[in-house]
Amino acid sequence: MPESRSRKQAEEKKKLKSKAELAEQRSEYSRLAPANRNWVPAVFIPMGLLGVAWMVTYNLAGDRIGFMQSIGDWNVVIGLGLIVASFAFMTLWK
Repeated sequence: MPESRSRKQAEEKKKLKSKAELAEQRSEYSRLAPANRNWVPAVFIPMGLLGVAWMVTYNLAGDRIGFMQSIGDWNVVIGLGLIVASFAFMTLWK
């Protein structure tokens, strides 16, 4: 027995609905994760190097630099914070 028109139309509507849902999910994903991430290396490399330079400067000449001497052990937090932030930005790179 041949299929009825309503059954064929129901299948077509179901396919169109699933395609629309898939397109909506893709647009939502592209909104959350932009494809162009060329800026990431330009941010995480200098940030990591700045953190390393901060730590080296603090360990070698921290007692001779006024503002580094005044903040004391917070220099370690600043240096490590920059390095950790660099690694966090690195995870965004594709």
